[in-house]
Amino acid sequence: MKPPLPSSSPPRQVCQVFASDDVFVTLGVNLNEGLARLADACLGDIYMLASDAEAKKLILQRSGDGQTVAAGSAVGVAGALVTIIGRYMLLAPDGDKVDLLAVQIGEQQDHFILPLSPMGANIEYSLVKSEVPQADERLIDVLCVSFARGTMITLGDGSQRPIETLAIGDRVLTRDHGPQPLRWLGHVTLRAVGAYAPVIILEGVMGNAADLVVSQHHRMFLYQRHKTRSFPKSEILVQAKHLVNGEQIFLREGGFVEFYSLVFDAHEIIYAEGIPAESLMVTEATVSRLPPDLAAEVKRRFPGVSQIQHFGLEAGPQDLAALRLNTGKRGGGGR
Repeated sequence: MKPPLPSSSPPRQVCQVFASDDVFVTLGVNLNEGLARLADACLGDIYMLASDAEAKKLILQRSGDGQTVAAGSAVGVAGALVTIIGRYMLLAPDGDKVDLLAVQIGEQQDHFILPLSPMGANIEYSLVKSEVPQADERLIDVLCVSFARGTMITLGDGSQRPIETLAIGDRVLTRDHGPQPLRWLGHVTLRAVGAYAPVIILEGVMGNAADLVVSQHHRMFLYQRHKTRSFPKSEILVQAKHLVNGEQIFLREGGFVEFYSLVFDAHEIIYAEGIPAESLMVTEATVSRLPPDLAAEVKRRFPGVSQIQHFGLEAGPQDLAALRLNTGKRGGGGR
């Protein structure tokens, strides 16, 4: 465990960004050019992430109503203002969508690209949407890992309880370490629109005993019985948003949603409605992207903690076809 950060240290956020030239046009008006600014981008152009593209660490800190580059960042100069200058949507050949943000640092003419979901190299993506970001939009994107009120969580003795009735110290069943004490239970109520709209996994689709409602970036645990060259490990984590098919798994917008987050001594795979999913992983990157109220509470209770991700591999949308995922027949996994 890392030593606690000084209380005066501003909250920081870590992003992985690419140079704009790393996402370039292979067919279209802007042939061979990097992802252009909004005024120059052309819908229908085909883009690809370069095979040798290297993500760089951008560390941010809050500064008034905006955000600036923090010390230690591999991109930009400490104190430089960071702004979002464009939002893009790319469409993969199999129909999967990838949202990208273009960010500018200080007065630099160059900008950087931040994919909000995994983007595979050497895959052709069509630019289908480009838009001006909202005036107050920042990189503190919603990546909360949460279950909705009413989700049944399996305890160490095999019984199940609604997530909102859990208490600190309750022993929850984990896939890899047996019963583990709950260290923190976060709660926030949000308007269920945009990135806050929950993913609904209908009863039985993944072996779940009832409808499972989770945040979009919550990763579900999948187990593949036959390893492949692309996925040499059996344990795979997939963001819920990448499982959306509009039928058995879909987004529900409108009204409000109550989200609950569970924290243990380590990043764990637990059982929600009988199927495995991750707990909240406490790291600088994930916590700083939580809704502000949740982030502040986690930082207060777990100063300096940096958990290691569960050993499963994370699959992006472009990988699901290769996995031949059939959520109607495959459960989330098991021991």
